Amino acid sequence: MDFRFLGKTGLRVSELCLGAMYFGKENSEQESHLFMDTYVEAGGNFIDTADVYDMGGSEEVVGRWLKTKNRQDIILATKVRYPMGSGPNDGGVSRKHILDGIEASLRRLQTDYIDLYQVHCWDSITPLEETLSTLDGLVKSGKVRYIGASNHTGWQLQKAVDVSRHMGWEPYISLQPQYSLLTRATEYELIPVCINEGLGVMPWSPLRGGWLSGKYRRGMAAPPEGSRIQSATAKGRGESWDNYNNEDTWRVVDALLAVAEETEKSPSQVALNWLLQRPGVTAPILGPRTLEQLKENIEASGWALTADQMARLNDASDLGLPSPYGEISRGQRRR
Repeated sequence: MDFRFLGKTGLRVSELCLGAMYFGKENSEQESHLFMDTYVEAGGNFIDTADVYDMGGSEEVVGRWLKTKNRQDIILATKVRYPMGSGPNDGGVSRKHILDGIEASLRRLQTDYIDLYQVHCWDSITPLEETLSTLDGLVKSGKVRYIGASNHTGWQLQKAVDVSRHMGWEPYISLQPQYSLLTRATEYELIPVCINEGLGVMPWSPLRGGWLSGKYRRGMAAPPEGSRIQSATAKGRGESWDNYNNEDTWRVVDALLAVAEETEKSPSQVALNWLLQRPGVTAPILGPRTLEQLKENIEASGWALTADQMARLNDASDLGLPSPYGEISRGQRRR
């Protein structure tokens, strides 16, 4: 597995990040430890979790595993924002919740520092200056090495970058956006901001909950029993069958399957490799449910799609340019 610099920092991370969202929840502790061992043996060094995953359970699983390893070999990322209790100050990114959150995460992870501490989602209530000044203090204290963001819009991310620059505070070095062949609206604003400001991009849901795994093909009437999409449909989540059972999805899936056959790679490997070759992307976040899925996904590294294959996947997944992006693009071409 190759390494890439995270944003414009000197921090080198493996080009595939291991997500721990299901650790302690869908995956037992023993399975989760095996996942991390397998990932590290394949050359990975970048593990991402969050306090809210299994309400702290994921961090605890990662922490017990981490105690058996050389801490300096692992780039550990976690997040703060979502409610961790029913109290009025148990969520958000106020100074109080961030300071409470970092102490709880450090305790669960059994470490004295976090490599990358991320705001899990924009908070429209807390003043941005309160959040960013608190994060700056955590970096100065040594409890956090770098800070990042997730689930922001373009203007929100740019504002955070500008405020930090104006105040001389530690800046965000990375963004976790949803990004895949089926989620390319990220390219309208967020990817350009990240490229322009030097933020690394860590796409979550790179296989869109399994839609790009090869399990789904044109003509299917329903998701397979026990699949993530079946569960998402029952719970009304974004990757549900009702949201993606349409011509736009099947056009992408058709192109993905064709390229997979040409390359003799699995559809999931092709979808991940496509992301690895997209501008600005540092490390897609893997979210495997089984060890077999993890091993397959790791094999997305170490090879490259051809320019023609990339172009075909780009064309099949192209969303077009709504206003004002289309007008801006045409204006640039007329110059």
